[in-house]
Amino acid sequence: QVQLVESGGGLVQPGGSLSLSCAASGSIFSINAMGWYRQAPGKQRELVADITRGGNTNYADSVKGRFTISRDNAKNTVYLQMNSLKPEDTAVYYCNAGITLYDGTTGFFWGQGTQVTVSS
Repeated sequence: QVQLVESGGGLVQPGGSLSLSCAASGSIFSINAMGWYRQAPGKQRELVADITRGGNTNYADSVKGRFTISRDNAKNTVYLQMNSLKPEDTAVYYCNAGITLYDGTTGFFWGQGTQVTVSS
């Protein structure tokens, strides 16, 4: 089995910063792409940023220049540094990873989500 455990959400004022992390554990052989998604109330879940095992990154236009995704392959962990936060960044943030297990199974796994609220 695989678990993705997120941490680092919370309440921050507009213009502030937050850092999220997501650690994967379990019967993991390898992790391919990892990413962060978010879902605001009444909206569909959307991609925020993702990163390949080799470090290539991709960002939603709405967060380019403000958010930075990174990963530590040795720790099976992905990070999201969020700067210059705006009220419209308020959402539940989910991490996602494409994982190959030791039994050869490959799948996409999700974390439980962490709330980020940007408000004065």
